[in-house]
Amino acid sequence: MSSISTHILDTALGTPAAAVSVTLEQCSAEGWLTLTRAKTDADGRIKSLLAEPLTPGHYRLTAEIGDYFAGSGRDALYVTAQIDFVIAQAGSHYHLPFLISPWCWSTYRGS
Repeated sequence: MSSISTHILDTALGTPAAAVSVTLEQCSAEGWLTLTRAKTDADGRIKSLLAEPLTPGHYRLTAEIGDYFAGSGRDALYVTAQIDFVIAQAGSHYHLPFLISPWCWSTYRGS
């Protein structure tokens, strides 16, 4: 079984992005099923998105960055940032951070 966490950093300001809504979904035969929703803490982190471990499968993690930028009075190009990923083998921890600014975003697999 695998676990998942995330961290969102506002690279334009050089600070954590607090109170960003994040949704974790899993792909199934019926379509995308929402597993959980959470908000980043003051340090821009969600330390564990689910209490139970993830099984191998196809998932996506979506951060509502448009709402975050609007909340600080900044225009932004992107409404969401989304990581579409596959867990091929159970047992690993997946830390999937978002690096965001009003005009771009990126990700990587952290530790």
